[in-house]
Amino acid sequence: MSQTTATLPTALFTAAQVRELDARLIAAGTPGFELMQRAAHATWRALRRRWPDAESITVLTGRGNNAGDGYLVAALAQRAGRQVRVYTVGDPQQLQGDAERAFTEAQAAGVELMPWTADAALQGVLVDALLGTGVSGEVREPYASAIQAMNSSALPIVAVDLPSGLCADTGRVLGQAISAELTVSFIGLKLGLFTGEGPSRTGELVFEDLQADCTIADRLDASALRLCETNLPKLAPRAPTAHKGSFGQVLVIGGDLGTGGAALLSAEASLRCGAGMVTLATRPEHVTAALVRRPEIMCAGVESTYALTALTQRADVLVIGPGLGQAPWGRSLLSLAPQCQVPQVWDADALNLLATGAVALPVGCLITPHPGEAARLLNTTVAQVQADRPATARALAARYRCAVILKGAGTLVADHDGRLALCDRGHPAMASAGLGDVLAGVCGALLAQGLSPFKAACLAVWLHAVAGERAGQLGRGLAAVDLIQTIRQLLEEQSPCRK
Repeated sequence: MSQTTATLPTALFTAAQVRELDARLIAAGTPGFELMQRAAHATWRALRRRWPDAESITVLTGRGNNAGDGYLVAALAQRAGRQVRVYTVGDPQQLQGDAERAFTEAQAAGVELMPWTADAALQGVLVDALLGTGVSGEVREPYASAIQAMNSSALPIVAVDLPSGLCADTGRVLGQAISAELTVSFIGLKLGLFTGEGPSRTGELVFEDLQADCTIADRLDASALRLCETNLPKLAPRAPTAHKGSFGQVLVIGGDLGTGGAALLSAEASLRCGAGMVTLATRPEHVTAALVRRPEIMCAGVESTYALTALTQRADVLVIGPGLGQAPWGRSLLSLAPQCQVPQVWDADALNLLATGAVALPVGCLITPHPGEAARLLNTTVAQVQADRPATARALAARYRCAVILKGAGTLVADHDGRLALCDRGHPAMASAGLGDVLAGVCGALLAQGLSPFKAACLAVWLHAVAGERAGQLGRGLAAVDLIQTIRQLLEEQSPCRK
């Protein structure tokens, strides 16, 4: 069955896992060539649906099964009366098995087959059947030049299974990678399509299970779970006798001089997401502005850990870091957090101070790093973080014995038990200051209402991203505060307050 992004499966797999699924399908009685034919038909249907008036098709092929899919697409287009040309970037003499049989079928259909050269004429819709999931290491010649030529042609590109040059496991670009307008993926969705550079290279994504027995995939543990409405954690409805003491007191700690708004955004987000009581511990200079902005938030000016101690003793959840800074004031307040035996969200400068070794993270917390903060926490580089975001998220969770939200395109949620979830929602307008502060506050409210750190992270990330989609419809200029009311509405849709 073919599916588009609205109904994509939730299970995400590595390339090795997808190859295992393919082998299981064949062992269960579906010949490999039949699977290849189904993949080609699915690609051809998707191509015609996206570009119904396309009269010219150019297919570029490698020398594996991905090439076999491409040869069969070319044969289907030829029989449909289109002008078809195949450029063989991979030597057809090296084709084997089902791919060789597909090449023979393209020949029999009368497809024009030509060896790839640097001056090859590309026209119409381009079909990327070069590498698929089979690539290992950096893309080499002549594939690198072919990918460059396709990307610079300004012609529409459909990628067969996976944009060539994109790592199926991590979303890393392997030197050169296709930038497709449409990708038709088969059997199992690849994790790399949704994180790293995957979202910017994939374009519209269509999934085709190739009529596989769903129980075969169900018997294989997925690498990650894609978050959607059907698998999100839920808050329980509230009893008629509910009162503010039933839903926790969140203490937000942060807002050094010049960054008081960050902590206030977190506190307001916690309030709007259902925390029973919210207290903001910040610089005394910010108290008046905070009370004017949101009088429902209890606001305390603190200068030292002595003033903070009484507040932490009443708190059920700490959110620490937004606007905290790394000066003595922030360092002093953060030093108290490890002594508090309550769930905690560490964000922003709390993470930067954690990376210095000046403080230890309590077990069972939730941290929310962006790639730069993640790199500091693991003593590596942003490039290395982005090269393998799933491994980074898992490494952070293991090192700090916590739940992790690794922010960015294809935000990942990991915990120290090895679970990994991915959120593929969001909007480019969310590239704006303060949105992380809102996310931290949402996490705090969900912890206060009884969710575990991993579940709170999953629900918070999804609410935050979908709210960003809705608010982002107006385009650039999205302010962090714009999300808060929308998150509240989404939370009510997902977890109604009343039965």
